[in-house]
Amino acid sequence: MYFLKSALSALLLLCFSQSILLAQASVQDSLESKKQEAALSKWYEKLSLRGYSQFRYNRLLETNPKLKCEQCDKSIGEGQGFGFRRARLVFSGQVHSKLFVYLQYDYSSDVSSSSRNFLQVRDAYFDYSFDEKKEYRVRFGQSKVPFGYENMQSSSNRLPFDRADALNSAAPNEREFGVFFMYTPQKIRENHQKWANARYKGNGDYGAFTLGLYNGQTTNRPELNDNLHSLARVTYPISIRGQIIEPSLQAYTGFFTIPKENLSAGVRTNSGQTYLDRRAAASINIYPKPFGLLAEYNIGKSPGFNAATDSIEVRDLRGGFVTLSYCAELKKGSTLFPFIRYQYYDGAKKHETDARMYEVKELEFGAEWSVFRNLEITLSYVISARKYQDFKTDYDEQGRFLRIQVQANY
Repeated sequence: MYFLKSALSALLLLCFSQSILLAQASVQDSLESKKQEAALSKWYEKLSLRGYSQFRYNRLLETNPKLKCEQCDKSIGEGQGFGFRRARLVFSGQVHSKLFVYLQYDYSSDVSSSSRNFLQVRDAYFDYSFDEKKEYRVRFGQSKVPFGYENMQSSSNRLPFDRADALNSAAPNEREFGVFFMYTPQKIRENHQKWANARYKGNGDYGAFTLGLYNGQTTNRPELNDNLHSLARVTYPISIRGQIIEPSLQAYTGFFTIPKENLSAGVRTNSGQTYLDRRAAASINIYPKPFGLLAEYNIGKSPGFNAATDSIEVRDLRGGFVTLSYCAELKKGSTLFPFIRYQYYDGAKKHETDARMYEVKELEFGAEWSVFRNLEITLSYVISARKYQDFKTDYDEQGRFLRIQVQANY
């Protein structure tokens, strides 16, 4: 009996050893096969190149050449003419089943009012997915901060010419260095990819649930304090009788340090020029099928100039916008998008001189005509009232003007 048990044990051990060897051989064969496939796969089969350019003129029927907007289109107002608002090139691709890379450059960036059309990095990040469905992933690098629907919407898809002041002042140029964890169920992820185009005006997949840490000093700038910004966002599109409705909630908190070059001589600050920067926002988006609506509102606190004390303090802010649109399908795939937007903002812009305090009231209405997939023409009429105060300036201007944009998609 002992001999039989020993023989069976030896046989089982032999079988187990052979199974391990066969499994190892199978794994090795699989690895070799993948290596051969990778060797055959060319770089241009993994990366795509695309982009768009926006050519504008903003001074038609202008009533006040002194009306300007520093944060949005700098070619508004006196001394301006034809120019590119954006000229983008995007390199992106799934270089591995679990790794996606994205690089976006703008070759129309301005260094100053007299030095224009420089190449600048806008996005440079990669996504690592924990699963094959890419439901769980982490984003590393400089990318859009997931705060506000319009902020994450590509300018190639947005109907109004510029983003609304109220939410865009939270993250000027929309981008930051950071790390973001994103979870999106596969079905929602597929829908976001389907909707992120000129027809549905979507903003892409930034996570149904997102947590993030980022510097908080705005695009292409280093961290200036030891406190990272933290962010949370939740969004979930639902379908009701064929209409897609997407509500969202988002919030962030951190500390913003005002760079010395942004401070006027004589303005008072705290010892480190570092202030609380905190916001919460609610968004509701109804995709244009054919009627569309996008409304957002945020409240919070940020560094802001106080004219009564000539100092920068933590100030309250509030504001938002409502955009209504309609998609009219024309012949041969052409579309027409009439739209109207009203925006209001009462608060500071932390990244401008002395963290200026603003009051903005603006109405914009017009239409975007998609002639064909690669060409769009947009006209809009703007009725604007803008006030701001910093240590040296008390600005208060109102005006109206007609804008035209020709956009090429390639």
